[in-house]
Amino acid sequence: MLSRKSFFVAIWLAGFSLASLCLVAQQIGDGPVIQKHLDQSDIEANRYSFEELFELGRQLFEARFNTFDGQGRPAATGDGNPTKRDPAGQPRFIRTSSPDSNSCAGCHNQPRSGGAGDIVANVFVLAQVLDPVTDSVSGEFSNSRNTLGMFGAGAIEMLAREMTRELHEQREKALEEATGGGVARRVPLITKGVSFGFLTARPDGSVDASEVEGVNEDLIIRPFHQKGAVVSIREFTNNAFNHHHGMQAMERFGVGRTGTDDFDEDGVSDELTVGDVTATTIFQAALAIPGQVIPNDAAVARAILRGERVFSRVACDSCHRPLMILEDPVYSEPNPFHPEGNLQVDEVENPYRFDLTEQGEMPRLERLPDGRALVRAFTDLKRHNLCDDELDHYCNERLSQ
Repeated sequence: MLSRKSFFVAIWLAGFSLASLCLVAQQIGDGPVIQKHLDQSDIEANRYSFEELFELGRQLFEARFNTFDGQGRPAATGDGNPTKRDPAGQPRFIRTSSPDSNSCAGCHNQPRSGGAGDIVANVFVLAQVLDPVTDSVSGEFSNSRNTLGMFGAGAIEMLAREMTRELHEQREKALEEATGGGVARRVPLITKGVSFGFLTARPDGSVDASEVEGVNEDLIIRPFHQKGAVVSIREFTNNAFNHHHGMQAMERFGVGRTGTDDFDEDGVSDELTVGDVTATTIFQAALAIPGQVIPNDAAVARAILRGERVFSRVACDSCHRPLMILEDPVYSEPNPFHPEGNLQVDEVENPYRFDLTEQGEMPRLERLPDGRALVRAFTDLKRHNLCDDELDHYCNERLSQ
């Protein structure tokens, strides 16, 4: 028989154990992966070091979102433009029309986070806009796309910005001369040695862009997506969050644009803040710059050099340009050419900036003595039509992007 003291000790222990079990029970089960959203004003005020912001962006890129975060979009399509659909009977997760992934890194993972993806991670572009959704991978409904690698994306975006500015300057100069002189001006559009055709400025202030090639008539270089359809990493990110994960960014799907803070009607509002998207963008922009490694084998090294000469001799480098010069290697966010639905320059007091030659993952851009940088990306950032009468191998897509 227990003594009076032992009895009360036993009662206390039992009560303590029950309380502990209740405390544990409260922790059982899922909760939101994003424990704290980022405030854009904190980023603009430099309350995070570059390393801290890069790490926060990496965490968002690798986060496995769930329904507590707002994963899924029962009443919204995956269209980049906020578009409603009938939520009745719509699946939350489907491989073809998407959402199709819980995490950016679920597909961007080769050779590591931020990279490309295996064929099993292919997406079916344009099927995400369908209502009702489709479970078919037929070319009637979509174009199959391999996952883009984001390494070096910051340098690519900055090249595109500089090329866009130069094309716009050439257009404005032609318009000034045409309106001032009363005679039409036909000018070549060339930036960083890449020709984008011709533009004719008329005395009445209008332009004829019928001879422009490889870029939209607005002369804004769009370096992302297989069809060159997206201006920036940020636009790419906003699109992908909704398309693949059913996670809506406030700057695209929030009250200011759509009139509601729960556009997809999944019970979660304000799923991604402006600061969240900024951090995710900075992470991708600051990923390592791809480079070439020459094996320590004389025969292989000689073969590589011979291949490089052949590459140039047969004019592969006329489009796959081995080297381009970036005048200013300082990456800034947001992009001044953002379309509506993405953070605008006039919406921030202090754009976030970092130097691509001094900050970010190694290896970084090569800096020249005069402060410029070398970008070895093997691209001209120009859209090329690979479907023609002479070679129809790439004329296999039924839907245009």
